[in-house]
Amino acid sequence: MESVTKMFRTLPLSILAFVFVFALLQIQCQRFSDKKTETEKLSLQPKEGQKLAAFAEGCFWCSEHIFESIPGVTEVVSGYAGGHTENPNYELVNTETTGHAETVLVYYDPSKIDYAELCRIFFLSHDPTTFHRQGPDEGSSYRSILFYSSELELKIAKSIQKEIEKKQIWKNPIVTEYQELKDFYQAESYHQNFIKNNPNQSYVQAVSIPRYQEFQSRYNLYRKSLDESK
Repeated sequence: MESVTKMFRTLPLSILAFVFVFALLQIQCQRFSDKKTETEKLSLQPKEGQKLAAFAEGCFWCSEHIFESIPGVTEVVSGYAGGHTENPNYELVNTETTGHAETVLVYYDPSKIDYAELCRIFFLSHDPTTFHRQGPDEGSSYRSILFYSSELELKIAKSIQKEIEKKQIWKNPIVTEYQELKDFYQAESYHQNFIKNNPNQSYVQAVSIPRYQEFQSRYNLYRKSLDESK
């Protein structure tokens, strides 16, 4: 015990602060994960006049908040996709044994926004170069996955990745997976609209809001560069 205490005393204050904040965030996430509610497998047939897309890019609280801010997006649902386990729940997905990743299902009006633009938002709203990690969250459930529903969508998505790579937005190679969207399980009710319902929660304040603000800045600059290149 004395050696452990000595070790912590010799650590730089910056590292100790990081360890403390990380531990606090984990405790906060665990507190919400203790709530027992049901998940639901959703139909992948959108309402008339709408289309859908699905993206995994780390914590779905963050992703949901980002996509809900986009004009033309009508609804965003947090859930699980990309794995082999039926009827997963939050605790099970966090064991990293289900193959599922935290995912958002995005319903959108194709007359106001197209699939290509949603793919741009996906690549600009998280770091697609980090393997099985996004910010403080680590594990396969936080990996980057772009889901597609047709060969045309796959072609569009890969063309947008090339566009992003050409503009050198990210220094390291993109490691995003491509998967056909087969099943989507809506997450427990307390995960839906989480940031709106819990604006002062510690993870939201420390991670989600800064990530959203970084995305806004990055996306605005990117759109400006595209407009200038026309």
